[in-house]
Amino acid sequence: MTEQTSFKTGFIAVVGRPNVGKSTLINALIGGKISIVSRKAQTTRHRIHGVLTQDNKQFIFVDTPGFQTRHGGTMNRMMNRVVTQTLADVDVVVHVVEAGKWGEGDDNVVPLLPTSKKCILVISKVDLLKSKNDLFEFTSKILQKFPYDAVVPLSAVKDIQLNVLLDEIAQRLPEGEPMFDEDAMTDRSVRFITAELIREKIFRLVGDELPYASTVQIEKWDETPEGVHINACVVVERESHKPILLGAKGMHMKRIATEARQDIREMLDKPVFLEIYIKVRKGWSDKESALRDLGYE
Repeated sequence: MTEQTSFKTGFIAVVGRPNVGKSTLINALIGGKISIVSRKAQTTRHRIHGVLTQDNKQFIFVDTPGFQTRHGGTMNRMMNRVVTQTLADVDVVVHVVEAGKWGEGDDNVVPLLPTSKKCILVISKVDLLKSKNDLFEFTSKILQKFPYDAVVPLSAVKDIQLNVLLDEIAQRLPEGEPMFDEDAMTDRSVRFITAELIREKIFRLVGDELPYASTVQIEKWDETPEGVHINACVVVERESHKPILLGAKGMHMKRIATEARQDIREMLDKPVFLEIYIKVRKGWSDKESALRDLGYE
């Protein structure tokens, strides 16, 4: 009789300063888009689980908001609470920093790293470094700040050393039964991901003009053999935000809807009929009750 190989499974928190590439890394590791990506900081607002199952192991990645110390407000406090709660609940922590770039935001993350957990330092975007010699000195300075268990330089975009990171994580996962089906990619519903995809387009297309106080709710979801009819509502804080979101002759909103529809259709693999409305809800981002109503933890 051949001895059965034990199964390993566990939760992996991916943490780092805002806009360091956490969501891009998780999407690359699981091979699909479950976390939205933007060049703007604080794109991720929720704790999102991405799942990857390989042979005798299952990785459950937790994409967290970037820990925010520069800006106050109820929403940022709630997002910071998500980060600290996540770090207490996981098996392995992956701390993502950008190659050659270390700043105040990175310094603020280090005290949050739990010494009781296995922590892996990921140096991301190494493909953008002009000289690989700079990497050694940069990494040496970081290793003086925290006793990491391993260091993995990689590029999520270029698929450099992603398997090395998975191997390092797998070595540190506990034995256990799989928590998700083999083909599962996330614990989030398609409605949630749809709302996030729309929000991603808002960040990308009007993020410089529109304050961060906007979010998306799915108000209607009718699925038939012919396709999916979706009504989505963009919630903003002020009347003055509406014309920014619409753009001249409604062009911003048309482009947001068009690009979101394409992504949603690709995800669902069926025709998508999408209508987007705008609703003003004054001060929602600074009221904990409103935030909970809108799905924030």
